Amino acid sequence: METVTSESIEKKYRIWIIVLSVAIPVAVAILFGVKLKDLGFDVKPLYFLPPIYAGINGLTAVVLVTAVMAVRRGKLKLHENLMKFAIILSCLFLVMYIAYHMTADSTIFGDFNHNGVLELSEQNKVGFSRYIYLFILLFHIALSIIIIPLVLITYVRALSKSFYRHKKLARITYPLWLYVAVTGVIVYLMISPYYNY
Repeated sequence: METVTSESIEKKYRIWIIVLSVAIPVAVAILFGVKLKDLGFDVKPLYFLPPIYAGINGLTAVVLVTAVMAVRRGKLKLHENLMKFAIILSCLFLVMYIAYHMTADSTIFGDFNHNGVLELSEQNKVGFSRYIYLFILLFHIALSIIIIPLVLITYVRALSKSFYRHKKLARITYPLWLYVAVTGVIVYLMISPYYNY
């Protein structure tokens, strides 16, 4: 049975979960369209960031798997620390992702000329892989939005020591978060040949 304390802790964080779950995707969408050079800032594109934040996604996936293994072995403190680390990694990813897109033009999958126009001969070279890329990317983006409140609620349930409810939600949160982390690496590997370096 849940205690009043755990309910009050969850209630205390509820508004923050709602605010962050809405504010983060909206801020990313807005900032994605903002180019610092268009605002008069003399900023060089941060081309070095995509492999770093792809690596952070990969590390997040490893940390998530390790955290689940830790909790299954009864190493609760290790699990807690790993999950905090995974949240920090996700925040670092987000900052780098926004910084990159505010300084560099978007990359189009299959754009060998880096001009945003795919000629027929280039389209034939890209073929079906473009559709696979777009399918993976679409679900990656959608789930990265959905995962925000799930991660926050799951974390707060652990914080409030509502472990039964934490575990129940974590069974949904974990595979979705892992999917987002792994597909982040896959998306990078698929788009990286077309970066405007």
